[in-house]
Amino acid sequence: MNREGLINKIKKERTLVLIKPDGVERGLVGEIISRFERAGLRIVGLGIVRASKKLMDKHYPKTKAWVENLGNNMLKTAEELKIKIDLKRDYKVNNTYELGLKIREWLINYMCSGPIIKIALEGPHAVQTVRKLVGKTIPSMAEPGTIRGDFSIDSPILANLENRPVKNLIHASGNQQEAEYELKLWFKKDELID
Repeated sequence: MNREGLINKIKKERTLVLIKPDGVERGLVGEIISRFERAGLRIVGLGIVRASKKLMDKHYPKTKAWVENLGNNMLKTAEELKIKIDLKRDYKVNNTYELGLKIREWLINYMCSGPIIKIALEGPHAVQTVRKLVGKTIPSMAEPGTIRGDFSIDSPILANLENRPVKNLIHASGNQQEAEYELKLWFKKDELID
């Protein structure tokens, strides 16, 4: 790739953001979008949708490693908060993979429970910039000044005890490969502008 091609590639990096049903319900859409715009990112696609279970099933990975990681993260968070979890008694599962499947199902059901704002953002290091602005996944661990740090107070343990995912306002693509996949999943080619 020549110098001009590389410059264009960097300037045109794209990522996906979904404002989840809790962010829409709480009326935070304008505030969230303005933070991305103030950071210098451009909106190249925008819409409001009610996600189907089929779409969400495609959105959330089904790989053993990803699903198991959901279960492991829940147990790790419980351990950090000194909460004892018995998989069989509390969740009627035998291992972290089965727990992860349960959490994945909660995520899908939650994302289908209300409207979602889908946003395609573009700019240099868009994926990394958005992740920094959004903050850590667990609201109590998100830094002040980040979107989750400023607007989300949900507890992962409370969420898990209530058999639901953490309400953390936003989904943001984790890396460039994920962003490319998710943008194609959520937007038709003619819905994105140059």
